[in-house]
Amino acid sequence: MEAVGRVFVAVPLPPEIRLALADRLVGLDIPGKLVPAGNWHLTLRFLGNIERTTYEVFLSRLAAVEEIPGFRVSFDGIGGFPRPERASVVWAGLASGSFESLSALNEIAEQAAETAGLAPEERPFKPHVSLSRVRPAESIDYLSAIELGLSWLADRVVVYRSHLGGGPAHYEELETLMLAGD
Repeated sequence: MEAVGRVFVAVPLPPEIRLALADRLVGLDIPGKLVPAGNWHLTLRFLGNIERTTYEVFLSRLAAVEEIPGFRVSFDGIGGFPRPERASVVWAGLASGSFESLSALNEIAEQAAETAGLAPEERPFKPHVSLSRVRPAESIDYLSAIELGLSWLADRVVVYRSHLGGGPAHYEELETLMLAGD
């Protein structure tokens, strides 16, 4: 069987939002290894290494996202997983108004993955943009007061293939699905 590779589906950040977010982070003491701004996205579902047949079934079901209207996404603040007192990932979180539409996209992606034969995702969906990976984990409580104040109109979902090794991950766009217009 032909392998597609390591695949995930996400809502990309527009270039102007990437720049604005990068500007907001200048001067903040964010610990760990920073994720390159070009890799920032809102993951809807990670599929892992998949075969062509699985990928094709997934894509056919993922097309349902094109029925979801575009929506506003707003960054709220900075947090950490598993918790700010002992963060191994520093992230930019979203304002609560962004959750409903992102959750609808996540549900479609999850159903598409399961229909394609992939195991259900066990972790709850928590939309965020990973900013840094921290090893060993440390407290980032001092970043909790930061307000990012950025928003944009999400109008697409992208299926990516990730390439690892030799530096930061590189993401290749495989498919773009446009959300419904007004």
